Amino acid sequence: MRALRTHLLHCNSRRVRGARYSGEVENEVGHEIAEALGILLRRTTRTQLHKQLTEGMGEAVDELTYPVLSALARTGPRSAADLAPDAGVDRSGVTRRASRLEAAGLVRREADPADRRAQLLVLTEQGRRAVAELRERLAAHIMASLSSWPPGEAEAFARQLRRFTVDGPFGQEGGPPPHGS
Repeated sequence: MRALRTHLLHCNSRRVRGARYSGEVENEVGHEIAEALGILLRRTTRTQLHKQLTEGMGEAVDELTYPVLSALARTGPRSAADLAPDAGVDRSGVTRRASRLEAAGLVRREADPADRRAQLLVLTEQGRRAVAELRERLAAHIMASLSSWPPGEAEAFARQLRRFTVDGPFGQEGGPPPHGS
């Protein structure tokens, strides 16, 4: 893909000048970024990563319950209905997965102080430790995949990715929240 892109850019630079060239290159970069994001956001990609990260974490922590744990860690106590969009499953899916996590001592249910009829899902101390372990595994997995990059590139990528997620289409206004922490 990189060789093809370099070839296309080289050919375009000889044939096209000025604003038209700039627009074509920008559009090509936009397509390349969109393709990469498509791969990252695919459910199968996330599930495969979650399966790798949760290996050996115990019966209750797997690729299905990982999104619930991760979402709870990001958002704090929430009802199953409120957590569903962040976990990427419907309310009943969150409830089923939370029941498994509760049976394993990773999540507990508490009455919602704002609405006594509702229940909040809350990470237990054991659940917070599990999330910390999963985040360490994820960070190590990411760093291992970047180990062959030249010095400074991973840091620059991290800064630019953060900027893209904050200022780009995934920012606070109008975009979907990022998944997979």
